Amino acid sequence: MMTIDAFARSLSAAAPPERANLALQALWWAGKGEWARAHRFAQQGEGDPGCDLVHAYLHRQEGDTANARYWYRRVGRSLPAIGLPEEWNAIAAQLLSPS
Repeated sequence: MMTIDAFARSLSAAAPPERANLALQALWWAGKGEWARAHRFAQQGEGDPGCDLVHAYLHRQEGDTANARYWYRRVGRSLPAIGLPEEWNAIAAQLLSPS
């Protein structure tokens, strides 16, 4: 199992960790500042709760609050009151933890 710290350190690589699922890949690209690429990965996994959560995060990051709220509702959440870096870490922790 990869830790959050190891996942964050992997941002210095050219590609996401080999075993990362679509949601983690989307979050990884978001962490690299590659919003459009992150969004494509999140869209590919639409309907998967992890991808939908990253999708919500991306629209929040973009400043499209109405769209972000829609995606948060899809995963049973409301718009977070924490900063984007804290949310990135929280999503990473959730996605990296064994189900």
